[in-house]
Amino acid sequence: MKQLIGLIATASLAFSGTALAQGKSIHEATFEVTITNLTRGQSFTPMIVTAHTQNVSLFELGAEPSQALADLAEGGDTSGVAMALEDSGAASDIQFTDGGLIAPGESRTVVIETSLRGYNRLSLAGMLLPTNDTFVALNALPLDFWGQASTYVFAYDAGSENNDEACASIPGPHCGGQPFSMGLGEGYVHISPGIAGIGDLDPAEFDWRNPVAVVNVTRIR
Repeated sequence: MKQLIGLIATASLAFSGTALAQGKSIHEATFEVTITNLTRGQSFTPMIVTAHTQNVSLFELGAEPSQALADLAEGGDTSGVAMALEDSGAASDIQFTDGGLIAPGESRTVVIETSLRGYNRLSLAGMLLPTNDTFVALNALPLDFWGQASTYVFAYDAGSENNDEACASIPGPHCGGQPFSMGLGEGYVHISPGIAGIGDLDPAEFDWRNPVAVVNVTRIR
């Protein structure tokens, strides 16, 4: 089972981001990654985008969420995921979208640098607002080093917070509630069921059907 938290990178795959920055290599590649929000009423929090080794997974469906994933899904906090990637030594580059929330129909683009020597997977993630613990993610997409790729991505429920749809437990500009819970959810990562209308959120305004985003990846160098 691949896990982000507790991952130990093997010595043969260890690669320093500092080394990447110090000089170019014929094995290096630069990609432009564009994320577009396809929903009608959900915004994405600023997203973490990373290139990494194939032994890294941000999450696994049916498995218990890491605390880092729970923090991202409940409050849009990407710092735990970034720290876990840095500590593992398995990421060649970690970037974040700028410009604040990604509103329905909007796009953000980041540039990722990586190496052909093992760092050939792309992952990204961000929270959906307003939701309790739903996140949009691309999990370890194999990179095509000689062209471009386009893929649709789903919304997932981290299973770390009860889906009460109450504004008191949902952060962001619409609700302004508390971002984090004490782990009262289903206990495992699963496909998000969307907005049911049991609390303060109107499904007519905030519900969706997967996929929720499209990601375009193009090699530019």
